[in-house]
Formats: sequence, C-alpha cells, structure tokens
Amino acid sequence: MIITVLSIAAILYLALQMEDKLKVPSPVGLISLSFLFHALIGQEFMLTGDAEHFAKLVILLLPVLLIADSLELKVDELKEHGLSLFMLAVVAVALSVVVALLIGDMLFGQYHLSTPAIIVLFAMVLATDPVSVVSIFSKFELPHRLKILCEGESLFNDATALIVFVFIGLYALEGGDITVGYVSEISAIVVLGSALLGILIGYIGLLGMKSTENRTAELLVLILTGYGAFEIAEHFYALLNLIGAHSHMHLSGILTCIFATITVHHVMSKAIDYDEMRIEKEADDIHREADEPHSSRSLLNQAINKIKATVEERDRHMRTKEDIGLLAIVANTILFVAMAEIVNLDLLWQYKTEILVMFLATTVIRAVMMAKFAVLTNQTDKMTNVNFRWWGVLTFAGIKGGLSIVMLMMIPASFEHLEMFKAIVVGVVMLSTFIYSLILLVLIGSNREIFAAELKQEGDHH
Repeated sequence: MIITVLSIAAILYLALQMEDKLKVPSPVGLISLSFLFHALIGQEFMLTGDAEHFAKLVILLLPVLLIADSLELKVDELKEHGLSLFMLAVVAVALSVVVALLIGDMLFGQYHLSTPAIIVLFAMVLATDPVSVVSIFSKFELPHRLKILCEGESLFNDATALIVFVFIGLYALEGGDITVGYVSEISAIVVLGSALLGILIGYIGLLGMKSTENRTAELLVLILTGYGAFEIAEHFYALLNLIGAHSHMHLSGILTCIFATITVHHVMSKAIDYDEMRIEKEADDIHREADEPHSSRSLLNQAINKIKATVEERDRHMRTKEDIGLLAIVANTILFVAMAEIVNLDLLWQYKTEILVMFLATTVIRAVMMAKFAVLTNQTDKMTNVNFRWWGVLTFAGIKGGLSIVMLMMIPASFEHLEMFKAIVVGVVMLSTFIYSLILLVLIGSNREIFAAELKQEGDHH
C-alpha cells in the first residue's frame, strides 16, 4: 500500500514538472508516466486490476472531479452563454447520435450492429473529459468566453451523453421501445428533476456551511453536498419507495452534482462580492475617522476587526476552492494509474482498425457539429460569435475520459459485442488524450498572441 502511495505521488509530481518545464499537458504526462510505472513496477501494486473495479473507482472519484469543474462556472456566465451551451452540449450530442445511426452500418457493417447497440457505442465515445480541458487551458491566456464554451460544454456534455446511454441506449438494448414521446418525456423528467434536486441539495449544503467557520469543516460540507447529490440522484427510486411511490426511476447523478455545486458556488461568490464591498466601505470609514481631529480609537478598532473578519471569511471560501482543486488533481492521477492497469494491448491491437475508424468518425462528426454551431452563432446576436480559431479549439477540446469506461461497465455481460466495444472505447480514450491534447497545444500556441489580444478586447467585463 505504501508503494502505491509513493508511486501515485511520484507520478503526479513528475507530471506537474513536465507540465511546468516542458509544457506537456498533465493528462498526457499522467497517462505516459502511469504506463511507464506500470511496466516497471506494475507487479508491486495494483489499484483495480480489471475494468469492473476500475469503473467502481471512477464512480467513487467522479463527484470530486465534477465539484472541482463546477466551481469554475458562475450562474451569470451560464445565463449569458446558456443558449450556446445548450446547442453544444445537448443539441450537438443528439445530432451526433442521429448521424451515428445513419453511418453505423457503413462503419461496422460486418458486425450487424442493432440500432440500440449503435446508440450505446457512440454515446460512450461522445462523453468528454472536463479535467483534461481545464488542465490544458490553465496554461494559456484565452478569451474568457471561449473557455466558458469549452469547459461548460465538456461538463454538460457528460450528463447528456450519459442520459442518452442509460435512458435510451441501454433501455432499448434491453428490449424497451424507443418512441419520440418516450425520449421527450424521459429527457424532460431527468433534466428538470436532476436540476431541481441539485439546487435543493445545494441550499441544504449552504446551511451546513453557514454553521461553521472552520475551513476544513466547510470543505467537508462541500464534499458531502456534491457526493450526496450524486448518490441521491442515482438512487432516487429508493427515496420514492420510502414515501410509498413505487418506482424504478433514477435521475442523473452527474447533472445533480453539477447543479448542487453551482448553487453553492453561486451563493458563496455572492457572499465574497458582498465581503469585498464591505471591505471597501470599512476602509473608507477608517480613513474618514482617522482624518477627524478627535478620532475614536474604539471606532477604528471596531472597523479594523470587521475588515479582518471579512477577509478571513473570503479567504476561507477561496482556500476551500483550492483544496477541492488539489483533491481533483490527486483523483485524476489515481484514475490514470488505474487506467494503465486495465488496458489490454493485445485486445487493442486485435481491434486496431475498428478503433481507428471510430476515432476518425467521431472526430469528423464533432468537427462538423462545431462548424454548424460556429455558422449558427454568426447568424444571431443571442450567442457568442465563433471564428475559425475558436472552432478548432472547440473541436479538439472533445478529449474522452473515465466516464466512457464507466458506461462501458454498465453494458450487460451477455452482450455479444462487448469485447469489441471495450477495445474501441479504451482505444478512443487513449488516442483522444494524446492526439487531441497535442493538437490543442499546437493550435493554441500558434495563436497565442491573437488569443491574448482577444482576451484584452474583452476588457474588464469579466
């Protein structure tokens, strides 16, 4: 166990050094180092050992990754870019699945995949990884609106892909009848239900945060809020059964966790803004009192104490966010180390053609969807205009991650194409992490000055 801790710490340290010194994105560094460590001392430690236990590990760590990513979003920004994010994370995913159904036979005709099987397969490789995107973007000066589009799309894309996978793909794969009415009804129930539940749990979490001034306790309340939202949503049917409403329905844990965290972050941000306003007011009061010929020491001390308390509260909130970020980095490292353990190189080589076909197909589909989005944004004032450079960044920000593996483990063991699906999903995750990350580095690096100028043009709006 100590060897495991040492290995994870060493891999993370080296990956961060590679990122700082060599500008290698941390996801690329983490995967490369994880495979290297596994090849050298893989027999000395084992986190999971098989895909099933890896999926359980992802579910265990996924909420903390969602919490960290959600803390980067603000309600005002979601309102401003809501239509754009809806088009990117919902409409584009739905249209991508439709395209997949049209070309599925052409890509994998020899396997005679059914309609539900095609939906399941493409839903898994449409899910993106917000952690990788945030990690790469953090090293560059990019227009704020572009970052919001990419990071927000990555976050909400996961929820959409999972809804399509579970409530449409798996439902049909197990014999359910897919109709327009069913898709519309289940989508509305899951999305609205998850959002309302997440907001409710978020406000419950805020009550806990207001009950303490201890930074560690505040961090734990935030973790409890995110994990609690995820778990309650995934087992929502159990809650319904407790109140006598017999149902097998569960909501989206990802979406509920996102909304719960955004709710907490929104109220915390408002509190921080109010604190800063109070600091300015108290500072002005001190200056005025100090200028008086008979200034009161007690009033000055009172004002100074108010400023001190306000600053402490603000710093506590900011440090909590930093602590969550640290937990997310460690969680991501653990996931990449575990991923190195489950990769079967022989299986990947056996299905190398199918992996390449799927990787190229999903890349082209995403590029087309992002191009359509760019054209649409230039025809309306309700969305941020997307130029050619932004289109490239949006296209290759679709790096795949651990959620794809989680969905893979939900497929029934009796499914005849399960082995091929495992190879395709793992292979596409690996290819997208390396290739997309490198393309993003080149694309952003070659346009560094233009992006910096665009950021400057945004001024102090954000």
